[in-house]
Amino acid sequence: MNSLQVAKVLNNNVIIAHHPEHGEVVVIGKGIGFNRKTGDSIPLESVEKMFILTNQHEQEQYKQLVPQVDEQLIEIIGEIIMYISRKTQTELNEHIHIALTDHLAFAIKRAEQDIAFHNPFLYETKEIYPVEYELAEYAIKLIHRKLGVDLGEDEIGFVALHINSAMTNRHISEVRGHAQLIADLVAAIEEELKFTILRNSLDYSRLLTHLRFAIERIRRGEQVGEVEKLDTLLKQEYPLLYSLAGKLTMIMEKRLNKPVYPAEVSYLTMHLHRVAPPHIQ
Repeated sequence: MNSLQVAKVLNNNVIIAHHPEHGEVVVIGKGIGFNRKTGDSIPLESVEKMFILTNQHEQEQYKQLVPQVDEQLIEIIGEIIMYISRKTQTELNEHIHIALTDHLAFAIKRAEQDIAFHNPFLYETKEIYPVEYELAEYAIKLIHRKLGVDLGEDEIGFVALHINSAMTNRHISEVRGHAQLIADLVAAIEEELKFTILRNSLDYSRLLTHLRFAIERIRRGEQVGEVEKLDTLLKQEYPLLYSLAGKLTMIMEKRLNKPVYPAEVSYLTMHLHRVAPPHIQ
């Protein structure tokens, strides 16, 4: 058997079918349910133009979601996910179908009711996830063009995090938590130094990149090389910045619930030295 057999048509773009390997699956694709009826066969060769949810838990969630979402939006999200997959050459976690559909359907309702939803870490998201941000920009523009709803720049940031979640197989709460942590660390730096860092500066961009990779290292338990001589020098030359770097690593340790290796303090001190004005150092 090299075909899917239609079990139930949910709408023009979503069906439930029997798969020769995976059993019952949810199949999502543009026009996949149009003029189909129970028992119809769909060649597996055409699967590349559609998505199949094989995880049973994901299937049940999606089945509950479909009746609540505009059919045209489901079609557009299919286009978006296909575009992301093609552009990144990445096998996305299938949960993106549920997460993105649910998120965007709710965002559109809010926009129609003129309810604004501020993204507190938009700039940080744009800087640390540039590829995902560009893909999210495409998604928001496509929705605007096809549905006439402008979700705005704040939503680009939120969608970028969902894309990163699907690309890295991490739950959206973890991805969002890391973006929030970076924003909080920047706020802590500015509060301690009584100084606002220029958001469009190269040094700020470097700081965000460093914080992102530091968080990734801590999350994975990776150790950076010890730099004893440098550590001693930085402690003597920049005591305020070194102390602040220590406080920041303590925040990361607490929020990530993972140990932070001492060398991280030295590397962070050097990045703080780049962004802080001379009179503070």
